[in-house]
Amino acid sequence: MSGTGGEPRDIVQRGLWYEEFDIGVRYLHRPGRTITEADNVLFTTLTMNTQALHLDAAFADALPPFHQRLVNSMFTLSTLVGLSVAQLTQGTIVANLGFSEIAFPKPLFHGDTLYAETVVTEKRESRSRPGEGIVTFAHTGRNQHGDIVATAIRKTLVRMRPDRDGG
Repeated sequence: MSGTGGEPRDIVQRGLWYEEFDIGVRYLHRPGRTITEADNVLFTTLTMNTQALHLDAAFADALPPFHQRLVNSMFTLSTLVGLSVAQLTQGTIVANLGFSEIAFPKPLFHGDTLYAETVVTEKRESRSRPGEGIVTFAHTGRNQHGDIVATAIRKTLVRMRPDRDGG
């Protein structure tokens, strides 16, 4: 019920409209996501990535410098972006336009927790699609120790706030 005893009101979780993004704002996405062996093996096999560093414990254990399996970097990237969805783009994104400057300065391992943060670096109204704008995000993933494990720049097409008259 509402605070005044009237009819209940609905609040739908959503991302931000184009107008709500401000350049330079940093969003900390919580909770983080602890990566399991099952996550890594499932993603790796679903995507047909047969890299032994992800699948073969004996092979990976014998190789310096890590001596253990690495989490598939594409899973790390996917999870990094996924952690931002509820706070930034749930229901308001039209499309991902592209990724650039993707880097993995340190690996993730089974049992590590990935935390994500995003800074809005640019935005502009679309010249070809009225009612939509292009927002650029700089995503950073950190492990539970605060080490940066992934970075990516992502351009997205985002809806502008619908007008109150139903448009």
